[in-house]
Amino acid sequence: MLSYILRRFASAIPTLFLIVTISFFLMRIAPGGPFDLEQPLEAKVMENLNRIYKLDRPIYEQYGLYLAALLRGDLGPSFYYRDFSVAELLGKGLPVSMTLGALALSLALISGTLLGVMAALRQNSGVDYAVMGFGTMGITVPNFVVAPLLQIFFGLTLAILPLAGWNNGQWKHLILPVITLALPQIAVIARLTRASMIEALRSHHIRTLRAQGLDQGTILAHALRGACLPVVSYLGPAAAALLTGSVVVETIFTLPGVGRYFVEGALNRDYTLVMGTVVMIAVFVLLFNLLVDLAYAVLDPRVRYE
Repeated sequence: MLSYILRRFASAIPTLFLIVTISFFLMRIAPGGPFDLEQPLEAKVMENLNRIYKLDRPIYEQYGLYLAALLRGDLGPSFYYRDFSVAELLGKGLPVSMTLGALALSLALISGTLLGVMAALRQNSGVDYAVMGFGTMGITVPNFVVAPLLQIFFGLTLAILPLAGWNNGQWKHLILPVITLALPQIAVIARLTRASMIEALRSHHIRTLRAQGLDQGTILAHALRGACLPVVSYLGPAAAALLTGSVVVETIFTLPGVGRYFVEGALNRDYTLVMGTVVMIAVFVLLFNLLVDLAYAVLDPRVRYE
């Protein structure tokens, strides 16, 4: 197992290098620059800023300097938030995004699994059709539609929840963004659980357990262990996406998370802030994919990593 983990970490290095390289040059190809304003700066001021941030050097030299700094763990200064480094901004935004993501992921996993099991046990019934209809709606309706509807209903019509803001993470400010983040994940997990649970309940070992006279709860526990493998596969990238912030949700609810910084960095051509966000998300995706592979070995005894 240890050798497998080490091999995966070794294989992640070229993947991360490729992501950094592509992102770096795409940012430089995009029109505009970090100091392009509606009211242009004086030529001397622009020259000094480019010299200070080393933007006056050839692009290949800028790339080499960025890689060297990245190897030291330095994500560089922010071009837009000039009093902060990228690491400081991500350090401020990541706890917000991870709080929302962890709550949304927990809600989605519990609710989606329960709905999927209920639909599988009552296949082709009204419950099954309702769960599948909710799953289809949850997947197709985007967050930028769900969020304003929740704000209008709970924030304006009923006036029981705040429309936006963070306010140090008070629970009332968490409810609407967490629900918005969780709804599409609930839909996907419910559909995955239903499909895999139906297949698991028809498997030979479940029939054997029924023939031995085991109670329904024990049979469901055994079936669910095999049925959760597709859900675990999905949770890897889903967890990475949720924990590193949602661009749409954090912008609509004006939350100071990583997603909001990513949008502002892209709009303001803040090269280092965007690059830092991309690197962080890439690391999360690679890490959670590794955790998913390790969870497979725990859930399925036939899987072995050597």
